Amino acid sequence: MMHASVWGLSVVDLAVIVVYFIAIIYIAIRVSKLVKSREDFFMGGRRFGKLIQTFAAFGQATSVENVTTTTTMVNANGASGIWAMLAGGLINLPVFWMTSPWYRRLRLLTMGDFFEERYGSKRMAAFYALCQTIFFVMIGAIGLMAMGKTIAAITAKPESALTTIERVEYAKAIEREKLETADFALLASEQKARLAELQLLNPKKEYSYLNENLLICIVALITLLYASIGGLAAAFIIDLVQGAFIILLSILLIPFAMLKINSMYGAEGGALGAFTTMHKVLPASFLELWGSPSLVEFTWYWIAGFSIMIVLATAVQANQMTACGSAKDDYTARYGFVSGMLLKRYSSVMWGVVALLTLVLYGGTISDPDYVWGHATRDLLGPVGIGLVGLMIACLIAALMAAKSAFMITAAALVTNNLYIPYRPNCTEAHYVRVGRVFGALYMMTSAYFAIQSNGLFGLFKMTMMFNSILAASFWLGMVWRRSNAAGAWASMVVMFVATVVLPFGLPVIPGVRQSEYLSKTTQSIPVSRTYIAREMDVQERDRAVAKWDRLNAASLAEGLRPELLTSGEKFQKEVLLPKKSIFWSEGFEFREGKAIGRGNLKVELIALDYLGWDLSKNSYSLNETLTFLFRIFIPFLVLILVALFTQAEEKARLDQFFGKMLTPVIGTHEDDDREMELTRANPNRFAHLKLFPGSNWEFRKWNREDWLGVGGATLAAVSVVVLLVVIIGLGS
Repeated sequence: MMHASVWGLSVVDLAVIVVYFIAIIYIAIRVSKLVKSREDFFMGGRRFGKLIQTFAAFGQATSVENVTTTTTMVNANGASGIWAMLAGGLINLPVFWMTSPWYRRLRLLTMGDFFEERYGSKRMAAFYALCQTIFFVMIGAIGLMAMGKTIAAITAKPESALTTIERVEYAKAIEREKLETADFALLASEQKARLAELQLLNPKKEYSYLNENLLICIVALITLLYASIGGLAAAFIIDLVQGAFIILLSILLIPFAMLKINSMYGAEGGALGAFTTMHKVLPASFLELWGSPSLVEFTWYWIAGFSIMIVLATAVQANQMTACGSAKDDYTARYGFVSGMLLKRYSSVMWGVVALLTLVLYGGTISDPDYVWGHATRDLLGPVGIGLVGLMIACLIAALMAAKSAFMITAAALVTNNLYIPYRPNCTEAHYVRVGRVFGALYMMTSAYFAIQSNGLFGLFKMTMMFNSILAASFWLGMVWRRSNAAGAWASMVVMFVATVVLPFGLPVIPGVRQSEYLSKTTQSIPVSRTYIAREMDVQERDRAVAKWDRLNAASLAEGLRPELLTSGEKFQKEVLLPKKSIFWSEGFEFREGKAIGRGNLKVELIALDYLGWDLSKNSYSLNETLTFLFRIFIPFLVLILVALFTQAEEKARLDQFFGKMLTPVIGTHEDDDREMELTRANPNRFAHLKLFPGSNWEFRKWNREDWLGVGGATLAAVSVVVLLVVIIGLGS
């Protein structure tokens, strides 16, 4: 009982969590009896139907960091922050309908095998495996870190329990909070300078009884246990269970948040009272879906650049092979994957709704937005006292483990198949399964280590989204352009690996680089003026400003004219200070003895642009971020095309076999598919009539009825997500 009261968890909450863990381990043990070969362990025997494929795709694509990232972005950027999860994901839906069969038709064990077969290079397959292992370690670290932060917030310390050191930083966070809520134009000059200083310091306000690092290690261990016991089959079957938990996670807080808002503000508007209150309370800028001058990140061009980059990068992720290649046939692969992705998009809208409701409830009182979901869980579900807090923790852990178990299997398959087997061929299948389990364990341990070492969820999230630009061009052009060759692919990958990994992470190791005055450049901290309709928060803020001016005036210390009082519904001008943002460092700065020290990795493409004479300090932070996306969209494709055109083409016979296979549909049983592939191997051009540009180097396929209907349906589904978002944001207005 002592631990339950200290951690803020009841016996019922703890019981729910324990029962959940026991259930998934039991499922894994039962499924482990099906594992007899590498294909069973890494691909589930390619036996899954539409239901399992849907929830497998949903589970792989959805993790606890998605929830916390959306909450963080909405807290920082208002409703437009929901695009953190939707950008790219909506464009991807019709694209996925066309690309999902690729992975099933490859009929390979890993995506690394694609590079070996298409470009005839085991070394390229090994390089791909290395890059994707790094990528999945980062993804794993993000999920573990997000889960740790969120659950730590559920067990947060009250102010009275803070240590002396924690109290000092807490006081700075409170000071920043008060200055940021004021109208910048009404602040005294020293207050403006102090606000700019505190925005760069970014002091911490939330502290927890829970040791986040210990929690990360425990969850990593449990994920490792059930995934290594039962392989992909266990991960996917448990995803079916965890999918229900994730959907519950997405909606559980909404009714409780609405009830509390109605209790706090009155139930005007009936069932939609909470949304009516939201429009009355939140500043108008926070309900602009497409961003506003006072919100830094999500401009239309940021959304467009990020979306295109996500479309290109997602296709080359190794778990695409795991998610689609494990389906029993083409149609199951595309139906399951697209429907799973659609489920995630709808869930993303729900996460955004929860985040907006928490803004009404808590405003800016939680300085670290990564803690908002956990704080809301404790505040809204804790008083009910029937184990709902424990259920939410189980949901959060389910969302993490659903994705990370599949990623662990994927990473283990890559290392085993494309790094280990080339050096240890001709071993037994049982040996390779054991080796896969060992590599899976190493993967989880490494992810946990980086989760403990990292700071800042969204910065790391963006890094992972950009990471696959290293491999994107070689995959996309390898699939559709015969002229794409090993020389071009290598050139593209090496250039992007140097620009994405070697320089950004290597240069900061050099002594003095993090302290460089040149690299401490920031965007300008400029006031932005905008006309709004006064909401309740605006009125309260102005009342506080007037009261403060009156106090200072009584002491003959007031500056400028007395602010005018506001009434709700009145138009007014508000000035907001756009905070300075580091141009070159991914995680901004920390300050030691008054000197800025760069944190995170370097954005070398922006350094190059700055050296070429473009003064990036005059750009908005959003524009500079968009430039990093454009670099990763165009440069790898340009390098590959230029090098391929001036070097020798790949062997025609091998290309004929590869593209002949990609035109051979997977239908019927495994035996049926084997017979079809025998015919294709004998005559690789038997489906040449399906090519859109026969006789050319372009391998685009003519669309059939299923393609047209699927792309049309996926497009309508994407539109329905946007419509749902617009309707929900507009409720009560």
